Order: sequence, then C-alpha cells, then structure tokens
Amino acid sequence: MREEIVENNVPTWVSVASIWELAIKERIGKLPISTPLGLWPDALFLLGVQLLEIRLSHVLADIGPEPDTNDPFDRLLLGTSAAESFDLVTLDRALVDHPLAWRES
Repeated sequence: MREEIVENNVPTWVSVASIWELAIKERIGKLPISTPLGLWPDALFLLGVQLLEIRLSHVLADIGPEPDTNDPFDRLLLGTSAAESFDLVTLDRALVDHPLAWRES
C-alpha cells in the first residue's frame, strides 16, 4: 500500500480525526505511542503528508452503506473521504471492504 502511494506520488492527507483518536487511545492507555503526538504535525509535513481539518461537510456526508461498527471515528473518516472525494486508506477490518476504502490497482 505505502509503496504504491509513494511510487505514484499520490497526495496524502491525514485527518485531524485520526490524530484525535490516537490521542484519546494513548491517554486511556490503549495505545502506547513512543513519539509524542505534539511532534506528529511536523513529522507528517516532512513526509509530505498534509493535515486535513474536520469540517461540517465531513460530519454530514452521505457515506453510502453504514459501516458495521459503532466507532464514531470510523464514521467521521468515511464522511471525510466522501466529502473530499478521497479514498480511505485503512487496514481496519470494519472499513476495508467499504466502497469508500482504497483498493490496490
């Protein structure tokens, strides 16, 4: 997945929702993160990854079939993909088969 994105010079975005979810999971002890999240924006910038702020259109977007998950972050990421006409790159089993998920060409 990473190789195809890099080789094809595909513009890459990370939703602030993903950073938010990581921060929550780290704070409650579900996800140990070795690099402080405060350093992530600069690191992502150096990797050529752009941060995408959460917009009302992401929250209200029609995502097609609802995912088989109760995770509000999953719903928000699908809404972001729909509103921005992006493919969602994910390894999440609950999302990988969704029509908005990226598929290897």
